[in-house]
Amino acid sequence: MKLIVITTPQFFEGEAEAIASLFRAGLEILHLRKPGASAEELTGLLRRLPAEYLPRIVTHEHFALASVFPLKGIHLNRRNPHAPARYTGHISCSCHYLSEVMERKPSCDYVFLSPIYNSISKEGYPSAYSRESLQQAQQAGIIDSRVIALGGINEEHLPQIASLGFGGAALLGDIWQRKEPDFTRHFLQLRALVSSL
Repeated sequence: MKLIVITTPQFFEGEAEAIASLFRAGLEILHLRKPGASAEELTGLLRRLPAEYLPRIVTHEHFALASVFPLKGIHLNRRNPHAPARYTGHISCSCHYLSEVMERKPSCDYVFLSPIYNSISKEGYPSAYSRESLQQAQQAGIIDSRVIALGGINEEHLPQIASLGFGGAALLGDIWQRKEPDFTRHFLQLRALVSSL
């Protein structure tokens, strides 16, 4: 089961080092999500990261960055719903309905389905799914290894996410609400838990 970390929407001091510390702790994929950020601001952050980590980064904005830097790929969402013409690299996509998952999964490497639980980082963003509806989606083959759970996920949810057949979990609030070095330690605990499931 994959563990993916999504950046905070806002930049913060020491962010490049914080991201690098997660990569050093074994993070395989980071989603760079900064709505409203300029291409120059994202370029500045990417340039402050060790070059060996760039191929593990998926960008949610300014898709041209994926041709300037050796990034893992791009992520489609409501703000940026289409891949650039002739783009052939890694694509992931945000989905908020099971019907979207069925529609988008064939053309993506993986999709996010959210919100699975009440959001940690977005107040008033409640879960949209019952356990029963997710079990039915798993039995119907809608939820599988190419569907990543997103929304309100913390340590106690990971066993359930694994049992529901998700291919992984995307984390935001559960990681970034902590301070360094606590968030790196916490990520290592999550990795150990996931490897035992």
